[in-house]
Amino acid sequence: MAYDKFLIAPLNEGVRSDLKPWLIPDEAFEEINNAYTFRGRVRKRFGATAMDTTLPSAQQPLSSRLRIKLGTTDGAGNLSGTAPGATFKVGQMFSIGAVVFTVNALGTPAVMLDSGSVTTHTYNTTTGAYVFAGAAATTDVYFYPGEPVMGFTNYETSNLNEEFLYAFDTQFAYKFESNAWDRVGTSVWTGSDTQFFWAANYRGANSYDELLFATNFNEADGIRYWDNSTWTTIAPEYLSGETIESCRLIIPFKDRLLFLNTIETVIAGGTQAFENRCRFCQNGSPLQSDAWREDIAGKGDHIDAPIKQAIVSALIFRDRLIVFFERSTWELVYTGNQVLPFVWQQINIELGAESTFSIVPFDKAMLAIGNTGVHACNGVNVERIDSKIPDAVFDFHDTTDSVFRVQGIRDYKNELVYWSIPNKDHVDVFPSRVLVYNYANNSWALNDDTITAFGYSTSVHEQIIAGNQEGFTFKVDTGTNRNAAALQITDLAEAAGVVTVTAIDHNLNTGAYVLIENCAGGFTELNDNIYQITKVNDDSFTLVNPPAVTGTYAGQGTCTLVSQVDILTKEYNFYTSVGDRTYLAQVDFYVTKTTNGQILVDSSPSSSTRSMVDDGTTSGAILGTNVLLTTAYASSPLEATQDRFWHTIYFQTEGENTQMRLYLDDTMMTDPDIALSYFELHGMVIYAMKTHTF
Repeated sequence: MAYDKFLIAPLNEGVRSDLKPWLIPDEAFEEINNAYTFRGRVRKRFGATAMDTTLPSAQQPLSSRLRIKLGTTDGAGNLSGTAPGATFKVGQMFSIGAVVFTVNALGTPAVMLDSGSVTTHTYNTTTGAYVFAGAAATTDVYFYPGEPVMGFTNYETSNLNEEFLYAFDTQFAYKFESNAWDRVGTSVWTGSDTQFFWAANYRGANSYDELLFATNFNEADGIRYWDNSTWTTIAPEYLSGETIESCRLIIPFKDRLLFLNTIETVIAGGTQAFENRCRFCQNGSPLQSDAWREDIAGKGDHIDAPIKQAIVSALIFRDRLIVFFERSTWELVYTGNQVLPFVWQQINIELGAESTFSIVPFDKAMLAIGNTGVHACNGVNVERIDSKIPDAVFDFHDTTDSVFRVQGIRDYKNELVYWSIPNKDHVDVFPSRVLVYNYANNSWALNDDTITAFGYSTSVHEQIIAGNQEGFTFKVDTGTNRNAAALQITDLAEAAGVVTVTAIDHNLNTGAYVLIENCAGGFTELNDNIYQITKVNDDSFTLVNPPAVTGTYAGQGTCTLVSQVDILTKEYNFYTSVGDRTYLAQVDFYVTKTTNGQILVDSSPSSSTRSMVDDGTTSGAILGTNVLLTTAYASSPLEATQDRFWHTIYFQTEGENTQMRLYLDDTMMTDPDIALSYFELHGMVIYAMKTHTF
């Protein structure tokens, strides 16, 4: 029987939801989860690595997690004191050398889990007092606050390529140096887990001073600057006795420092928010006592936008300052007049931005997440660029907090933009997905992941750094096939064969898969295995089909989200125009060779979700297993030397149209060799024939 053959390549369209699946282009997909289109092919999503991969796997989280050096044990291995900050809780951690101490219970004090053999290790979750005795002598002791990562920035110095990576959680600032994090300064912030940090480099009293200004838009914390030794809070006077207390954005522009969307003290007493205001200092130093005074000619002043909307975000674009409001976009135009150096000019009255940290710069436009879609501003106008997925933005901008949590960044090497976004389908506190935009071919995809903040480590090149809700940081790496170990297992318990994992703010949902590693003491039977989970609450979940476990858990364990590749093609019928149905006989898949990879290929007829693999297995009519191997066939010796090859899957699917699903099933997902393998699809040849008319 002769079949018609149809080549589906290159695969540049990505996800299309603007049309029903039978109308989208042949190279498009109804869904792409944990994969994306890249230069004509579909490949598995980015992975992640620890900040220092030269360490043993059990120690890599110690350098990747935000931490504070408390001191050094004495000659007897003793150290006591009080942890910094005001938050002392279950889920925090200490380390002395390679030994990890996990806070798994409230107490005044309570004994911590100990992955080594230390005589005394107690922590008071009321006061923060800790006591260690009998640990390794003269060894550094670190404290891990376990708070969400709330921002990354680069502190720029005058030396070429010397831009140090800094991070913030809700309480502290950190610097990454010598392949690990440590606290900088002694300041403590008090913001919530929706008050992310905006930072900017600018001069100080002298033009050569190198200062890092930061704000979390929390009035109690104010605006602070870092001079490489101390955090200093500033509240500049703009009139006698009246001060600027906080702001949402800090922008250096035209030799002035600008504060946008401010909180200020007023004559009547107390403070007042000026959401549409720009405050600017004198030309030069922002630290002089009168630098912001608006009643002194040539000093500072303010200008309010002629619209009652809040300033949300801003970015310098082609030497122009573009300011995004909630539902409009404006330019703060530099006039060159020292009396009135700036004026507002409207760019678009309908489209703005709702998420401060969603702004992603390009040479010809700036992208932002707004209330109606993903917007691009070219300095002249603003327009939507997400017409292929027109409803996506409404899936994650459904609560007040969700708009604050969106974070965006550009992956220059791979021509992608990532936005961490909440998922309205789950009651998650933190973002649980990443929206992926390929700007080279205007395509879209979705990843499952929890990322609270993005940044760059620019010492050598634009390496993307990300952080999560437990204070873990990791390097985003498209060349890595697995995610980094970025969730701490605070405790493990077993009862009647049910294993319960305590992982504070895990942000996982029922049906997710996790890789468990590094468990010390007991429960080591779980190590290096993947399990599907059932969510119990925000801080715990149970494992599906765990092995029998022995011993008592001593801490140090980590769990890693394992990404489930799940791709749904369009609904194919190459004979619709002549009113015929279609029969799908086989598909040749052109895939990249892997060592252990495979994926299941299912099909469904006539816009239904009925699984032909399940039906064929039940009836015994299935031809083969429908498992697409991405490993070389032993019967084809040449494949062992190939980079790519064609592998065939056979079908018996007939209907008004046929749709294919490529995914890892439960069996594959719980096999680390398969689940952590690479996947890349270059094209398909579909063998089909027309059948009777509708």
